[in-house]
Amino acid sequence: MKTNNKNVTMNGNPISLLGDVAAVGLEAPDFTLTNSSLEDVKLSDFKGKTVIISVFPSIDTPVCAIQNRTFNKKATGLSDNIVILSVSKDLPFALSRFCGAEGIKNVHMLSDYKSNDFGLKYGFLIDGLQLLSRGIVVINKNGIICYAEYTQEVSDEPNYDNVFKLIDALATE
Repeated sequence: MKTNNKNVTMNGNPISLLGDVAAVGLEAPDFTLTNSSLEDVKLSDFKGKTVIISVFPSIDTPVCAIQNRTFNKKATGLSDNIVILSVSKDLPFALSRFCGAEGIKNVHMLSDYKSNDFGLKYGFLIDGLQLLSRGIVVINKNGIICYAEYTQEVSDEPNYDNVFKLIDALATE
């Protein structure tokens, strides 16, 4: 499999990410993920909407839990034309358990456990670990990637402020 050029570390140690880099300005490739009902969910299901994809390694880590709580809270103030997809390779059952325990209702919790479809098409799959690296991708209503962040250190939170400044700017377009 193809490694990409993103320089990412886990606990200070370099790791390799597999797949294509999500590059600003490119058309967002469609992908298929699995929801908590074990149904397929595709990016194309949200055509015409701005999509924020919050990518994280495992819901059972503190930083991942914070990231999902943060996006769930931010989602309450967004218009119906903006959706947030939280994506990991956790089993759908683990994602459902977390959402129930934490009251997460404003984001779509989705798993890439079946095929690595998202991880490889967007370059977040960690080589050898079968986990996704942390980051954020924003796709505008026309299906173009307009923001892509791969956190340099997997254990660091993403830059929420940059994402929501961009979302505010996109709302005026």
